[in-house]
Amino acid sequence: MSLQRLFSPRSIAVFGGNAAAEVVRQCRKLGFQGAIWPVHPTRKEMEGLPCFVDVASLPAAPDAAFIAVPAQATVEVVRQLQQRGAGGAICYASGFAEVGEVGAALQQELVAAASDMALIGPNCYGMLNYLDGVALWPDQHGGQRVERGVAIVTQSGNIGLNLTMQRRALPLAYLITVGNKAGDSMDTIIDALLSDPRVTAIGLHIEGLDDVAAFSRIAIKALEKKVPLVALKAGSSELGARTTMSHTSSLAGPDALYDALFARFGVARVVDVAGLLETLKLLHVLGALPGNRIISASCSGGEASLVADLAQLHGLAMPDLPEAARAPLFEVLGDKVTIANPLDYHTYIWGDPAAQTACFAAMMQCRFDAHLLVLDFPRADRCDGASWQTTLDAFVAAQRQTGAAAVVLSSLPEGLTDEVGAALVDAGIAPMQGTEDCLRALAHAARIGSAQAHWQTLQPLLTIPHAPSAARQMLNEVASKKALNAFGLPIPQGHCVSPQEAAETAAKLGFPVVVKAVSDTLAHKTEAGGVQLNLKSAEAVDAAVASMAHVSSTFLVERMAQDVVAEVIVGVTRDPQFGLALTLGSGGILVELMQDAATLLLPVTPEAIRGALQSLKIWPLLNGYRGRPAGDVDTLVQAVSAIASFGTAHAAQLVELDVNPLLVLPSGKGVVAVDALIVFSNP
Repeated sequence: MSLQRLFSPRSIAVFGGNAAAEVVRQCRKLGFQGAIWPVHPTRKEMEGLPCFVDVASLPAAPDAAFIAVPAQATVEVVRQLQQRGAGGAICYASGFAEVGEVGAALQQELVAAASDMALIGPNCYGMLNYLDGVALWPDQHGGQRVERGVAIVTQSGNIGLNLTMQRRALPLAYLITVGNKAGDSMDTIIDALLSDPRVTAIGLHIEGLDDVAAFSRIAIKALEKKVPLVALKAGSSELGARTTMSHTSSLAGPDALYDALFARFGVARVVDVAGLLETLKLLHVLGALPGNRIISASCSGGEASLVADLAQLHGLAMPDLPEAARAPLFEVLGDKVTIANPLDYHTYIWGDPAAQTACFAAMMQCRFDAHLLVLDFPRADRCDGASWQTTLDAFVAAQRQTGAAAVVLSSLPEGLTDEVGAALVDAGIAPMQGTEDCLRALAHAARIGSAQAHWQTLQPLLTIPHAPSAARQMLNEVASKKALNAFGLPIPQGHCVSPQEAAETAAKLGFPVVVKAVSDTLAHKTEAGGVQLNLKSAEAVDAAVASMAHVSSTFLVERMAQDVVAEVIVGVTRDPQFGLALTLGSGGILVELMQDAATLLLPVTPEAIRGALQSLKIWPLLNGYRGRPAGDVDTLVQAVSAIASFGTAHAAQLVELDVNPLLVLPSGKGVVAVDALIVFSNP
C-alpha cells in the first residue's frame, strides 16, 4: 500500500535546491494536480511556491517525497518523514553503498531510518508516472500522459532517461529507477505495479536480483494476472566464488542460472534496449500469444524470405495456408502469384484499396496467432508515401473486419514514424520496427502465453537456507552412490574391496568389470589414473589394481554396463543467489568440450526434466537415431528426479553433486549411475 501511495501521490514534498526545483517544473509540465511542498532551510520560495523549513512544518505528511540533499542529510530527512507518517521517499543522492564500506554503513542507516516507509534508491534518478502526471524526476524526459501502457523498472538512471526518449509509439505508464535498491526490492515494486490495472506489461533492466525466490513468486503472480514481464539482464560478473570440485560447476555459470530462472517463469529475456522496447510494444498491443503460428505478407520475395529465415531461427511456425484462406486469396491475386506462407502478393494490387483489403482479410482468415504485413514507409522529406498509406489503410480495414491479431512490420526502425505507430496502436495493431526484433518478440509472446496457461503448475524457487560453512566434506564415490541410491538412483552391482580381494570379487560379479580407486580426496579419478574399464579376466584385474596402488589401497569393483545408448551428466550446484541448480548435459570425459547442457532451478518437475533432455544435442541418440535403439528415457527422467530430490532434501548443507556419467541403456533396460561425487559443507 505504501508504494502505491508513493507512485500515485496527492501531495509531494521536494527537498533540495536545483534538482528539487526541476521536480516542481516537471510535475507542472506533466499536469500534476496535487499539492507540491518545497522544503529548504533558507529559501523563501521555489518556482513560485512558498518553502517550508523542515519536515515538521509541512501542512501534512506528504504521500511522496523527492530528496535531493547530501547523503548524510538524506538519512535524517528520511527518518523525520517516517516519523511524520509520509507515504514514501525517493533518494536522489549518491555516496552510499556504491562508494565502499563507509557508504554501505550509511546506507544501512538509511534503511533503518525508513523502517516500514516506502523507499526507492538511493543513488537513483527518480520516478515518472505518466498515468497520473507525477514527475519525481530532476531532469527533462521524453514521455507524455497516457491512459494505459507499460511500466519499466531500471537500475540505471541514464538508461531510464533514454527510454523516455523512444520514438517507437510505445505508451509508457511508469518509468522507475531504483539505483542501489536499498529500500523496496525489485519484486516489491513489480508487485505494486501489478495492482494497477492500467499497466499492460512490465519491463525490467536488471543488474542483479537480491532475492531470487521472491522474484519467482512475483513472476508467478504476473503470469496469473496476465501481465507479461520482459527482462534486460546486464552484467556478466561472477555471482559468487565457488570451489569447482565437479564437472557440473563448469557448465552452470551465472548467466545460465538467469536463463533458467526467466525460462521457467515465463519472463522474456532480451539482449538490448531495442529488444526491450519492441517486445514490450508487442505485448502491450496483442498481449501474450496462444501459440507460435504466424503468416506474413509483403510485396517482395526478398522480404518474404527474410521473414521465413528469421521465423525459423526463433522457433516460429509458418504453416501452409488453410483452404479457407487459399481460395479467396487466389480470387483476388490470380494465377500470377504463388499462394503460400510467407505471401509475396507482388504489386499487381498496389494502390487498389479494395483489392488490398480483400487480400489482407483473406490472409487473416488463417486465424493464426499473428498476421504480419511487411511495410516500410518512404522518407517523408523526399518521397510521396500516399500509396503506402493506402496499403496500411487496407490492412487496418481488414483487421477491423476480422478481429485478427495483426502486426505491421517495418524492416528498418525508421520505416515507421512515431505518428503512424501511434495510430496503429490505437487501432489495436502492433507497429513493430526491425525484422529480427519483431520475430524475436513474437517468439517471446508465444512462450509467455504458454507459461500463462500453466501458471498453476509452477513451483516457486526454494528460499535459500543460511549460507553453509566454508569447510567442505567430500564423500567418496562409494558413499556418494549409496546416498543417492537411497533416493532411487540406480547404481551398478559392485563391492568395495582390498587389492587382494579384487580379482575374486570380479569373477563373482561376472566379466567384464570396472575397477576404480576409492579416495576421500580425489575428485577426478580418470585424470589421476584411478579408473580401468572393460577388464575381462582375473589377471587383468590384478594388473589394474597394481597399476593404481599409488592412488589408493581400496578399490571399487563393479560389473560393467553393456549396450549403452548415451552418457549423461547430472549435477547439482549451489549459487549464493539462486540456491541449488540442476544441470543436465552430454556426459563422460568430453563434458566440457561438448558444452551441451541445460540448467534448471530446484525444485523441478519431471516434465521440466524431460523438456531439458529434449533440448540437448544428444536427444536424437536418446530418442533413437538412424535405426539405433532408443534410450530408456522414462527411467532416465525418474533417475534425474531422484537426484533432484536428494538435492532438495539436503538444501541446507549440499554444496555440489556430480553424477558423471549416468549411462542410459536401451528402452526398458533402465539407467545406471557409474560415478558420483557429493560435497557437503562441514558444520
